[in-house]
Amino acid sequence: MPSAADHVTARLLGPLEVERAGRAVPLGGRMQRALLARLLLDANRTVAIDRLVADLWGEAAPASAVKMIHIYVSKLRKELPAGVLVTRAPGYALMIEPEALDLTRFERLREEGRAALADGLAAKAAERMQEALALWRGPALAEFEEPFSIVESARLEELRLLSVEDRIDADLALGRHAGVLGELDALVAGHPLRERLSGQLMLARYRSGRQAEALAGYRELRELLMTEFGIEPWPALRELERRILQQDRGLDLVAVQPRRRPLPAPAATRRRRGPRLAARRLGCVGGT
Repeated sequence: MPSAADHVTARLLGPLEVERAGRAVPLGGRMQRALLARLLLDANRTVAIDRLVADLWGEAAPASAVKMIHIYVSKLRKELPAGVLVTRAPGYALMIEPEALDLTRFERLREEGRAALADGLAAKAAERMQEALALWRGPALAEFEEPFSIVESARLEELRLLSVEDRIDADLALGRHAGVLGELDALVAGHPLRERLSGQLMLARYRSGRQAEALAGYRELRELLMTEFGIEPWPALRELERRILQQDRGLDLVAVQPRRRPLPAPAATRRRRGPRLAARRLGCVGGT
C-alpha cells in the first residue's frame, strides 16, 4: 500500500473520481477510465487480462485489445503511486485501502444497517442506511458504455434501491410515516412495479389518516400487475389491504416486507414493453 503522503481515494458511486493525497488524478480518455473503473469494482483482487478484454469490448474486441490494456495500465501508473496498480498473473490488481473506496464503505454500512434492522434496532438501522446512501453522488458507471458497466450499473442501482427500502422500513418502525410520504410518492411513481415500495406507501398513508388513498394505491398496483403480467399482487400486500379495510390497530406497529419472487412475463408484454420492464419487476421486492 502507498504511504500516507500518497494516499489514494476513489469514488464509483457517481462520476468516477480518484484522488492522490487530496488532489484529483488525471484519468485519461474513456477506455482508460473504464479500465480503472473495472479494476476498482474488484479492488484488491486480480482481474485476468482475458476478463478485462471481455468486459471492456465484449465480442467486438479488436486484435490489439491486450496491447491497448497494457498501454492504458502504463499511463495510469504514471499518475498513481507505486504499488497501487500492480501486475499479478494472469492480469492486474488495483490495490487500495478498503475504506478509501466509496463502494466498499457503502457495502459495509448497508450490511450494518440490515443487521440492525433484523435485530429490531430501527434507529441504528436508519442511521447506517442514511450514511450509506449519502455516499451516492449520482448513478454509478453512467459515463460508460462498455459491457461490464451495463451489468454492474444495474446491480449497484438495485442495491441502492434496496437500501432506500430498508431505510424506509426503519423510518416506519420509528413512527416517521409522515416524513417519508413525499419520498414514497416519488419512488412509487418512478418504480411502479416494486411491490415493497407500494406496501410501504400504503402503510405510511394509512398511518397518516389517509386510508382511502392507501387502498387506491393498492388498486392501482393490482390493475398494473394484472394488465401487464396477469398476476395478483404479492400475498403480503393483499393481506395489508385486508387489514387496512378492517382498520387493524396492529398496523401501527407492523411494516410489510414482501419477499422477492419470479415474474412470468407474457410474450405480448415482452414484445410491447421490451425486457427492461420485466427486469425492473424482477428486482422489485425484498432484500438480498
